Amino acid sequence: MWHTLLDKALRQLIVVDTLDLTWPDGQQVRYGRGPNPVAATLHNKDVIRGLVLRPDLTLGNAYMNGDLTVADDDIDGLLSLLMRNRQQGHTTALMDAARKAALPVQRIVRRNPLTRARANVAHHYDLSSQLYDLFLDRDRQYSCAYFRDPSMSLDEAQEAKKHHIARKLCLQPDMRVLDIGCGWGGMALTLARDYGVRVVGVTLSDEQHRMARARVHDAGLQDRIDIRLQDYRQASGPFDRIVSVGMFEHVGKPHYRTYFNTLRDLLTPDGVALVHTIGTATRPRATSEWIRTHIFPGGYLPALSEMQHTIESSALIPTDIEVLRLHYAYTLRHWRDRFEARADAARALYDERFVRMWRFYLAASERSFIDERLVVFQFQLARDKAAVPITRDYLHHTDQPATTQPDS
Repeated sequence: MWHTLLDKALRQLIVVDTLDLTWPDGQQVRYGRGPNPVAATLHNKDVIRGLVLRPDLTLGNAYMNGDLTVADDDIDGLLSLLMRNRQQGHTTALMDAARKAALPVQRIVRRNPLTRARANVAHHYDLSSQLYDLFLDRDRQYSCAYFRDPSMSLDEAQEAKKHHIARKLCLQPDMRVLDIGCGWGGMALTLARDYGVRVVGVTLSDEQHRMARARVHDAGLQDRIDIRLQDYRQASGPFDRIVSVGMFEHVGKPHYRTYFNTLRDLLTPDGVALVHTIGTATRPRATSEWIRTHIFPGGYLPALSEMQHTIESSALIPTDIEVLRLHYAYTLRHWRDRFEARADAARALYDERFVRMWRFYLAASERSFIDERLVVFQFQLARDKAAVPITRDYLHHTDQPATTQPDS
């Protein structure tokens, strides 16, 4: 029965391009039409039921466990094929039902009280520091870079990202800045060193906290940067500026009101905040079950409407909203190339299953920014609409450090 259901689903789903699938019994079937088919093989009949009922979770698990292989290990081609067909509306009744069922479930599992938030962060960010050395830039920026030109190196684009955000903060020397989700300290170091501000960075990751503090010490900036193992909800203001890069994805929809109200309460009357987050340019939808299970437990990617609705009730004013589209695809391609070049080192740290998991994570993420409707939002928020310049001209400079005096 499950074989028949999956066969029917694939015939409905795959209209654009072609999949050549070898079933566990050796049967070979072509789905779709067109040249250059993607060839995949199912090695375990037990995964067929899961591909019908929970396709997202099962597909990633099957690849990770070796129950699914792709010719020439072309996981890009398989994921792109599936995503492009889904984006063009070639879904099945079972897939639609699964997505609808996932939304109410996520309303429960995406809650992130303090205790769960710390455990969720540890699951991902407290992995071996050597793993992140394999694929991140030298400053360990684990978020979307800013490519003024697609030919920029990863290091150049990550530096450009930090200065692009700094300009949106309209910094002045000795301002007090809160960095929510400060990671390994790269943003805090840049803002303190290049813009002369004082930074409090908060993280829930023991490993990030340890390394960020060590980097601050090595840079001799202990008098300007204070890295704390602390939840943003425990921070005490006021702050002239707040920056949050790649952290909002971990907040959880039930806590959006708390998050934006906290930003408002921590800001000075003329304060400015910059929130940089992955989001979806669609109506609200469930986040990938495989990603939530293996990579980012508690994670949820917001729709623009969800963020804006909560911001409206917080009394914060959106003073600028920028949508970065393919920048994260470029970033992920750099990460993937660097990871693949050092896959043996990752295998030595963990095992082959981990390497396949991480490869699937990076590939699925990249294809989602190319073939689906994932983007990055940068929200500039203020308590006073006059807190930032009234045009965007102040952003159109080189990426060299500079301060900007807001219009009065």
